[in-house]
Amino acid sequence: MSGTFSDEDYGQTILFTDRGRQQPAHVPDLARYLVVTKAGETIARLELGAEPLTIGRDSSQKIVLADTDVSRRHARVAFINDDLVIEDLGSTNGTFLDGQRLAAPAALKEGHVVRVGSHLLTLERRSRDEVERAVALERDLQKARNYVFSLLPQPLTSGAVLADWCFVPSAQLGGDAFGYYWLDPDTFVVYLLDVSGHGVGSAMHSVTVLNVLRQRALPHVDFTKPGEVLASLNNRFQMDSHNGLFFTIWYGVYRTGERRLTYASAGHHAAYMVAPDRSGQQPIGTPALIIGAVPDMAYESADVEVPAGSTLYVFSDGMFEIVTTQQQRWELADFEPLLLGPPREGVSEPERLYQIIKKATGPRPFDDDASLIALTFP
Repeated sequence: MSGTFSDEDYGQTILFTDRGRQQPAHVPDLARYLVVTKAGETIARLELGAEPLTIGRDSSQKIVLADTDVSRRHARVAFINDDLVIEDLGSTNGTFLDGQRLAAPAALKEGHVVRVGSHLLTLERRSRDEVERAVALERDLQKARNYVFSLLPQPLTSGAVLADWCFVPSAQLGGDAFGYYWLDPDTFVVYLLDVSGHGVGSAMHSVTVLNVLRQRALPHVDFTKPGEVLASLNNRFQMDSHNGLFFTIWYGVYRTGERRLTYASAGHHAAYMVAPDRSGQQPIGTPALIIGAVPDMAYESADVEVPAGSTLYVFSDGMFEIVTTQQQRWELADFEPLLLGPPREGVSEPERLYQIIKKATGPRPFDDDASLIALTFP
């Protein structure tokens, strides 16, 4: 075989090069989804297609909402001439688009908010891979919420201290945790803490602190002395060793024989003692630095007499740091007068206060965990 090539041979040779060629860009697998939420929690996320999505209380609907304010056949979402349209189906309580009750079918676009009963519906365009990851994250957040709930104490309906509470996790899950227990037959302990930040990291940090307090796992600490407890927590949970997380806390010890409450707080606003006739309230707290900022801090305790029939409210800032439907931002001073409101028959004190706050915020989820304990001393 010859070692030379003819012109014909060269003419049949095709040379390939990648230089200058652009690789095809990855095109995300985008889809449109209808997202259903309630109190900040995602109830459902359904991909939109050619088939209309019907919404209602009846089990035959595509989206079933267990809500007494929702009619059996309430609303429908469907594509009409490439536009996504929301339509009320003659419901009793109406369908609201951006706060306005629908009188006719209307286009639904990203950024719009539809309210059906106590549920919110929004439209989003996302890749299917991203949605799968979001669903997995929401599942993990729900597991974290359930775990926090499992550690909270049962209400106390009899005895020398009556206790009830409400706990409303925020959309992102925050760092609230609380507990109470009888240290001995005459000594009752109560505490509430709030870890900085949001998400699973903050929630798990609060659970760690909560378990230390529940199990009384602070060596050489007298749990009847609030200042001693806070000082030990501060040295154990320095933020430099816990991913920059710190927390505030309110801690109290009630002795039934003396009817005295000894307490201390670290970076936390005061609790409030409300008189039996609800004629006034007394802030209960001690000014001190947050837990985790500076080691070897000393925390002072104080005490107060507890009148028979009085109620102590211990709560996190999520109960009052809200934005109302009129876009007014509340502070503690806006929340304080609500504590003096009259009790409602058949409604616990935490639930009474939560209903007032929820009415003020409207359907939007809380920006932070909201926790409140109400302790009554017969």
